[in-house]
Amino acid sequence: MEENKAVIGALLFILLVIGSNFVMYAIARGAANSKQKSFWETIGKSLNTSIKKDDSMDELHQKLEELKKGGKE
Repeated sequence: MEENKAVIGALLFILLVIGSNFVMYAIARGAANSKQKSFWETIGKSLNTSIKKDDSMDELHQKLEELKKGGKE
């Protein structure tokens, strides 16, 4: 009886691992087949979504540079 439970538990664990691998494969395959240029670009964009350029900060830096140049002249 104990052996049957161990075998059933092992089979369930194997099925769980195979199922999770299949799901991860489907996710990676979907990312690779997206409309963007390449798989690595898609992965890079998904990892770097929090790092976005702030145009207002660029504008502020440009104004500061102009003021520094104007002060030296």
